[in-house]
Amino acid sequence: MSQTRLAAIDVGNDSVKAIFGEMEREVHLPNIIARDTEDRPVIGIEDLDEKDPADGLHIRIHSPALKENNAIYRVGNLATKASNSTELDPGSSKSEEDQTLVMLLSTIALDAAKAYTSSSNQVIDANYTLGTGLPLREVKEGKDAGYRSKLMGSVHQVEFLVTPQHQGKKINIRFDEAKVYPEGFAAFINLVMDKDLKIINKKLIDKQILIQDIGGLSTDIAVIRNRTVDDDKAQGFNLGVSESLETIREEIFTKHGVELDSRRDVVDIITRKNDRNHIMVKGSRTSVHDTTDRLLLELAKKQYRLLRNVWQKNSQSEICYFVGGGSNVLKEYIKTLNNNLDGYNIEFFEDEKESIWMMANAYYKLVMEYLIKTEDTRKEKKESQPQQS
Repeated sequence: MSQTRLAAIDVGNDSVKAIFGEMEREVHLPNIIARDTEDRPVIGIEDLDEKDPADGLHIRIHSPALKENNAIYRVGNLATKASNSTELDPGSSKSEEDQTLVMLLSTIALDAAKAYTSSSNQVIDANYTLGTGLPLREVKEGKDAGYRSKLMGSVHQVEFLVTPQHQGKKINIRFDEAKVYPEGFAAFINLVMDKDLKIINKKLIDKQILIQDIGGLSTDIAVIRNRTVDDDKAQGFNLGVSESLETIREEIFTKHGVELDSRRDVVDIITRKNDRNHIMVKGSRTSVHDTTDRLLLELAKKQYRLLRNVWQKNSQSEICYFVGGGSNVLKEYIKTLNNNLDGYNIEFFEDEKESIWMMANAYYKLVMEYLIKTEDTRKEKKESQPQQS
């Protein structure tokens, strides 16, 4: 068996964030796919190998875990330019969607194409120990076991078609282990443990805290008590930011005739540092503040209502941490509501990257801890065996 390589992957509703090896490589892709044909047209094909493979991810994917096997896709950045691109829909379960697996396996294949070598240089066998997660709602429903079983025990092949630098390569992916964590618990781990697995936030360890994870399609509120998620108290809701982002996109098109490629473009307009809440209309800088403010404030009120209801049922909670990409979008609205209303002890992560990469970093720490414990157990067994004379 080939040596295993660590992969910590957060398949978020907006984008995929992945950390590989000993944190030496990160991959960040929009969670967008589009069905395609084998020969996609490329302008300047002779320059293909000078481009970033992440910007031209064109693959055929074969896996028994997929409902649609051997399908061809544009993935990530390339898919945002396709007229038939798809993003995850509200109400869908991450563990049951082909799109989740397509994104996860494509991201791993991107890493494997550089991290592994083979004699033929065209067929690469890659072994990974994976850390990933699912919303609390899906874990409570037992869907984590089914998701893990899809990954384990099979070979998943990703074939690069018209992809820069990797055209013609086939990556055979096997999982030595796949750890599927509840996202709320992962966020707690990231709060109390650094990348060297040392406790950095001792004051939080024995407190009762809430973690409100606002994603694209859902919101999870984890109640952390005695260093674990209280399964009975934790709640998942089918309320994320995607629907509001889609409505903003539609209103911008209706009012200004500007068609944005994806919800990710809307997020960029809302969160960028310069020209926030502005678009270009026929070459003129135009404000869309009225649209974004109205729809995001409406969503923030719904999120705040969730916080209030959960806190009332867990009155001894000391603080609530807001995490996830949706929290980054709604941060200022929720802060304003809280200041004007109940004044709960809430905390956001001001570092945008820290907030967006929180889950991937948590999965990395959890999987690294698992690998260290596994190696220690192996050594203990070896040392306990009688020595042959």
